[in-house]
Amino acid sequence: MQYDPKVLRKLQLVELGILKDVDKVCRENDITYFLDSGSVLGAVRHGGFIPWDDDIDIGMPREDYDRFVAIAQDELGDGYLVSNPENNPYQSAQFTKVMLKGTRFVNDETEDAGFEMGVFIDVLPYDALSSNATQEKKQRRCCFLWQSLSYLRCSGHIVVPHQGVLGSIEKVLCRCAHYVVKRIFSAEAINAKFDEVARSANTDDHAKCLLVMSYALSKAYPETMMLPPKPIIFEGEEFFGPANPIGFLESLYGDTWNQLPPEHLRRNHAPKLLEFG
Repeated sequence: MQYDPKVLRKLQLVELGILKDVDKVCRENDITYFLDSGSVLGAVRHGGFIPWDDDIDIGMPREDYDRFVAIAQDELGDGYLVSNPENNPYQSAQFTKVMLKGTRFVNDETEDAGFEMGVFIDVLPYDALSSNATQEKKQRRCCFLWQSLSYLRCSGHIVVPHQGVLGSIEKVLCRCAHYVVKRIFSAEAINAKFDEVARSANTDDHAKCLLVMSYALSKAYPETMMLPPKPIIFEGEEFFGPANPIGFLESLYGDTWNQLPPEHLRRNHAPKLLEFG
């Protein structure tokens, strides 16, 4: 699906409204958060959304994330649904989605999983990465495994890394693996295993780097790069961003982060069905 520019802008503004409400809850309850990933790039490079982008990500240290999850549904009220694998067995991603009730954001994966997903923003927990090299590799490997199994259990429609014949083969294998994983593992077992490993280094006094364990093979960030968060302007509003947003962007995207990519690489998550209610 290709967005009509007016539809894309409407989606962005709905997501901005969700972010404002989440920001309000965090400020009132002294919960630390920061804009993450492409939302930081958009804030610094464009002053708001990346023009073709369609989502908002925020990160939280694990302790703050746990506090947010515990209170968010009550604080945000009946207009929202706070979804994560602990309260929604149809959600595969090991983090939280704050969704606006009455909206629909449907793609192949959520439809196959039976996940009634609305327009959302993602709330990502940051955990410590073990300071021991051997334990770090194990932590990354295990989190990647359990997150992958979570995706496979919920849906056979997995985004594969290749196109053409190889991509078609990968899709067939994922579809077969979906039925196998669903028979062997319960959602509760996968969630518990992932959570145990993700949190395993949070008591490591020598740990210096933070990582969203759902993306366990990604680059980790020095804690001082992310914390304490600093004010950042996004769509004319003040929110919070990483302590060193430029360093974060250089680490995530490289030295060319401030250059626009070619048009064929300007991707988003355009769903097969989008309803604003």
